[in-house]
Amino acid sequence: MSVVIYHNPDCGTSRNTLEMIRQSGVEPTVIEYLKTPPDGATILKLVKDAGITLREALRKKDTPFEDLGLADPAKTDDDLLDAIQGYPILFNRPFVVTPIGTRLCRPSEVVLDILENPDIGPFVKEDGEVVIDAEGNRIV
Repeated sequence: MSVVIYHNPDCGTSRNTLEMIRQSGVEPTVIEYLKTPPDGATILKLVKDAGITLREALRKKDTPFEDLGLADPAKTDDDLLDAIQGYPILFNRPFVVTPIGTRLCRPSEVVLDILENPDIGPFVKEDGEVVIDAEGNRIV
């Protein structure tokens, strides 16, 4: 099984996650989910496999979350899934699938928990935050 990342190249968290995967020695399958949105069954499987709820997979910032009233607890999973399928930006990112598991990688270093080779050497995020120092110690 290969590694798959549901990626948004405009998102720093997604770019950092992708770079950690590559630094582990893997070239993942990159799905730009805004250009090629996953279908409903795939969304539900990603969420279930990540051990979170569909509501937890919703992105609120810079999305129509508020305009669509998605904070309303009366909204069902069917309502939330319909909203995500209508507005893929509502699906949080990046989701990563590896042979070890599936995670919503927020923060990006969560990906280290599901990489077959998490010893990726030193890594600094785009914003300068050190994830792994020069001695190989995970900082965050």
